[in-house]
Amino acid sequence: MDSFTNWKNREEIAESMIPIIGKLHRERDVTILLHSRSLVNKSVVSILKTHRFARQIAGEELSVTETLPFLRALTTLDLGPSQIDIGMLAATHRADARGLSVEEFTAEAVAGATGENKIKCREPRDVVLYGFGRIGRLLARLLIEKTGSGNGLRLRAIVVRRAAGPDLVKRASLLRRDSIHGQFQGTITVDGTNDKIIANGNEIQVIYSDDPTAVDYTAYGIKNAILIDNTGRWRDREGLSKHLRPGVDKVVLTAPGKGDVPNIVHGVNHETIKPDERILSCASCTTNAIVPPLKAMADEYGVLRGHVETVHSFTNDQNLLDNYHKSDRRGRSAPLNMVITETGAASAVAKALPGLRAKITGSSIRVPVPDVSIAILNLQLARETTREEVLDYLRNVSLTSPLKRQIDFISAPDAVSSDFIGSRNASIVDAGATKVEGDNAILYLWYDNEFGYSCQVVRIVQHVSGVEYPTYPAPAV
Repeated sequence: MDSFTNWKNREEIAESMIPIIGKLHRERDVTILLHSRSLVNKSVVSILKTHRFARQIAGEELSVTETLPFLRALTTLDLGPSQIDIGMLAATHRADARGLSVEEFTAEAVAGATGENKIKCREPRDVVLYGFGRIGRLLARLLIEKTGSGNGLRLRAIVVRRAAGPDLVKRASLLRRDSIHGQFQGTITVDGTNDKIIANGNEIQVIYSDDPTAVDYTAYGIKNAILIDNTGRWRDREGLSKHLRPGVDKVVLTAPGKGDVPNIVHGVNHETIKPDERILSCASCTTNAIVPPLKAMADEYGVLRGHVETVHSFTNDQNLLDNYHKSDRRGRSAPLNMVITETGAASAVAKALPGLRAKITGSSIRVPVPDVSIAILNLQLARETTREEVLDYLRNVSLTSPLKRQIDFISAPDAVSSDFIGSRNASIVDAGATKVEGDNAILYLWYDNEFGYSCQVVRIVQHVSGVEYPTYPAPAV
């Protein structure tokens, strides 16, 4: 078979997968993954590219001809809400020596999500966004994308200060188009009479207020909501408690929390969240980027000390042109300069990894790119190792471990920052740049400081709301 005929055949198979994936998602709250990457609402080419990506991790390309039988087998089962990785199903079945059929093996591997074991669909959980800037709008996109059957998270409202002019129309337009992250995947309309933005059928109430204590969310039919404060205006318990109004049950901050506010990095310490905790922080984008690989290295090799240098894209906190700023260097023009600044990520490690005794220091340089940053993590390990061993270990962590949604791995020799715009992982290990000599390891970790971080925030919200469904096959511990 020639290459073009083979491509057309694989296109046809991928096309047949789309309605199966969509129906499982809409009707049963089942999200189909391929090596931790969601296949929901993906195009034919996206599905084929995701299969091809597996070669960078597993060493060989995964074919849709291998995964389709597992997808079809899932349709015969009495599935409940879950995430099912058909890439992992195919890989573990290939390694299984018992001679089970695809149908038998699939039924066994996902038994925890079927029949009497399955989780019942939960009531929808209301979510409110307080603030609608860069992170707020990306969170909105993710929440709308994950609406699924309607039994998960439901974005009910955003709270903003009223601006001059056609405020509602402008905010809807910013949600619809983004210079970095592209077009919104779906349709957006504006209901000016009722101050609502309607995105893919989700009616989002726009509440105008500059005082969190003045809002009664129950007046809009909102109840037991999780409020995500993405303004960063309040960072301690006293300030964030202002949000605990009628209709709001919990508050999640998209910035490092101060004082006794728990700083949570999903995949690392989210299981420590107490059921009665009403206020928590998702830490910073850089903390989310360095803590998962730091934990992975500490678990395997031990870490005695470390330093993280972040080369960070500029943010809205900086000036376009030289002007007054409360932080001296950040007052200089962001798109024209490299700007030395501080990072709290190193000190935040202690909150996320209290068992790590190693001293971690850190510094940061802001550079003239609008998104995607890189953290250079320089570690002294407790034992000597080799570059090959470290890369094999981190490749496996990204593929099969409980941290596989946080850590990605790339071996492309010509990778640059823009390649990682839209990455859903907290950080991506650059294999080509990794350096190891004896007990010293230097990891180069790319991260989309906007979208990847927003994905981590949504994972925390899913966890505390009870709609973070288990993944099958279960990752290796």
